[in-house]
Amino acid sequence: MDDLEALRAKRLAELQMRQQQQSYGNDYQEQMQKQVETEAQIKQIVKKLLDTSAQSRLTNLRLANPDFARQVEILLIQLYQSGRLAKLTDEQFKNLLLKINEGRRDIKIEKK
Repeated sequence: MDDLEALRAKRLAELQMRQQQQSYGNDYQEQMQKQVETEAQIKQIVKKLLDTSAQSRLTNLRLANPDFARQVEILLIQLYQSGRLAKLTDEQFKNLLLKINEGRRDIKIEKK
C-alpha cells in the first residue's frame, strides 16, 4: 500500500507541476500578445503622424539608437493625444529631434 500511495503522490505532484507550467506558459503568451498589439498601435499612430520621409528618418534613428527612437515615439504619441501635434513633415520632425536632443548629454571617448 505504501508503494501505491507514494506512486499516487508522485503522480499528483507531476500533474500539479504540469499545470503550473501551462499556467506560466499561458501568462507569457498573453504578455507577448499584448506587447505585439501595443507595438502595432504605436506604429499605426506614428505612421499617421509622420510623412514618408519623416518615417524613414525615424526608421534610421531606430536602427542607430533604439532607446532614443522609443522615447521619440512616446513623445510623439503624448503630443498627439494632448492635441498639440498634427502631421509632421521631415523638416518639422528634424527640428523636433534637434529640440529633444538639446537636453541630452553626449559622452565621447577619444583614443590617443
